[in-house]
Amino acid sequence: MPLQRRIFLYGALFISAIMVLAGLSFYMTISGAIEKQVGTRALDIAETTAARQDIRKAFELPNPSAALQPLAEKIRIQTGAEYVVIGNKDGIRYAHPREEQIGKKMVGDDNQRALVNGEVYVSEATGTLGPALRGKAPIYDSAGNIIGIISVGFLKTSMTSTFLDYADSIIGIVIIAIAIGTIGSMVLARNIKKTLFGLEPAEIASLYTERNALIESVREGIIMVNKQGEITMANASAYEALSFPEDKQLVGRSIEDIVPNTQLPQVLETGESQLDRPMTIRGKKTIVNRIPIRYEDRIIGAVSSFRLQSDIEGLRNELSQVRQYADALRAQTHEHNNLLYTISGLIQLQSLEEAMELIHDETEEQQSLVHFITKRVHDPLIGGIIIGLFNRARELKVKFLLDGESLLEQLPPHFEKSLFISILGNLVTNAFEAVEHLPEDQRMVRLLLSNNGYELLIEVEDSGEGLDPAIFAHLFKERVSTKEGGDRGYGLIKVDENVRELNGSIAMESGDLGGALFIISITIGGNEHD
Repeated sequence: MPLQRRIFLYGALFISAIMVLAGLSFYMTISGAIEKQVGTRALDIAETTAARQDIRKAFELPNPSAALQPLAEKIRIQTGAEYVVIGNKDGIRYAHPREEQIGKKMVGDDNQRALVNGEVYVSEATGTLGPALRGKAPIYDSAGNIIGIISVGFLKTSMTSTFLDYADSIIGIVIIAIAIGTIGSMVLARNIKKTLFGLEPAEIASLYTERNALIESVREGIIMVNKQGEITMANASAYEALSFPEDKQLVGRSIEDIVPNTQLPQVLETGESQLDRPMTIRGKKTIVNRIPIRYEDRIIGAVSSFRLQSDIEGLRNELSQVRQYADALRAQTHEHNNLLYTISGLIQLQSLEEAMELIHDETEEQQSLVHFITKRVHDPLIGGIIIGLFNRARELKVKFLLDGESLLEQLPPHFEKSLFISILGNLVTNAFEAVEHLPEDQRMVRLLLSNNGYELLIEVEDSGEGLDPAIFAHLFKERVSTKEGGDRGYGLIKVDENVRELNGSIAMESGDLGGALFIISITIGGNEHD
């Protein structure tokens, strides 16, 4: 059954049941009140009648019934009672609405309390006229002796008709209330359906499950806040990025208590999105996006997604490595094309000996390079980037020297090779650029890689003009470059960040080739994320 129909039916049935119960309760309350009122009235009439002097004196007459019957009928008519019965101390009637009952014994067996104990009370019994509420009071003579009893009765059938008069009003009120409740249920069901965007509970549950799965599968930290700036959702990546334990409750707390420098309150106030904003959260550099949540042109909250800058830098490094590999392959392809063109030309000129000599020299040089790197660099990933750098150097006409003392053992599995490759690639590329303006025979770059089991050493030296000692202090802190172009100065900053990430150190001095010498020392296993 659709949700709207269920809400309508349940609401209508619930209100109907409540109103029926309320009507019955009200009817029972009214019935009890009427019975109590009638009983009190009957008792009052009985007491008043028993206290009359003319009633008492009638008992002294030879024929009390002759005097009491008219009095009783007069009292009955005046008070509206169903009957007024007067009997002697033996319960023999002296007055009764039906004269044929005079002289007979009173029925109901409820006279003893008045005749024996002198009590005044209300009883419910069945007399000659039917079930009735009866007020009983004893009659005393001048000496204080009980000489008779007054019984004033109101029939239950008369009270029932009075109850039914009230019941008609109660039923009318109940019907009106049920009608109003039914209309209210209809309006409520329609509004709830509208609020839920017309979705059924099963669809909402499915969306909720899918939404949680989607949010938790995203590697970015996600935090949502409501209009008051209170956190309504935080995924597992947010806990991890903020270094919070999973059992710490973030939902319900103010975002400013968790992230004091947050800009989400401004987004809630202005409604303007903030994209790719750098921010330091709990000492960690992050890239943050903040977007307001709108509903019918109203801002009802905001969502912030963020990711550690180190993760983004890792992706950037991987892209840089791929680009370096691509450049190396392009350089190698270019060189091989030139070689093939040369061999083809020599063959066409019938210079077969020169062609064979060129093929032999090229093959020998390449095999020698691969053999030397394989022997000296035992990590395939590092060896691959070095071969790529050699091919790039050949394309740039730079003499790239791998120091004969280089020896790099297999790096441990926990070591961040991507950071190491980024350091190596940036330093060697900068060295290539430092010598590219020199005559071809003066373009030289030297690389030394060494590790002794606990320390990794990198030396990159070029034959360029070197660096001014005055800029050493700012070289890794600001965008400083000795080359032309506006978009430069990022490489060494990145090198410094990666070295610090690996808990290493950098030193600079003038090299034997006449240019700059960069010396980097990294403790094996020094990655702070181990």
